[in-house]
Amino acid sequence: MIAILAPILIGLVYVLLSSLIPDRHRRRFNAVLVGGAGAAYLSGGALGPWEVAFCAVLTYVAFRGLDSWTFIGLGWLLHTGWDIVHHLKGQPILPFAHDSSFGCAICDPVIAIWCFTGGRPVWAWRRVDAPPPGVPG
Repeated sequence: MIAILAPILIGLVYVLLSSLIPDRHRRRFNAVLVGGAGAAYLSGGALGPWEVAFCAVLTYVAFRGLDSWTFIGLGWLLHTGWDIVHHLKGQPILPFAHDSSFGCAICDPVIAIWCFTGGRPVWAWRRVDAPPPGVPG
């Protein structure tokens, strides 16, 4: 149970902390992070040259993410797939934590969902048609 809840909580904490970044920097920061996630497995080399190919693909997706939350979300979903492959192959993202790729595969979609909603701060998630505070309605 904790192996599933902890990664979800980590994803939610990531979203909360990212919400603190000013709007003008938030998308670019997240694009850089998803680009870095593409290189997370490089040092293990478990999948040989495919590790480099995946890193190249995610670098491109991250570059497109500089201007698009959709590409950032796509990058996190691609990384989820890579996490699953590594978990099944037995090469975790953190060599000292056997189920770390499994956890990452649960955490990443939480972040992706937030990205697909436009990466808005969590406190902006109230009803769109609700009147502003202090306005009757």
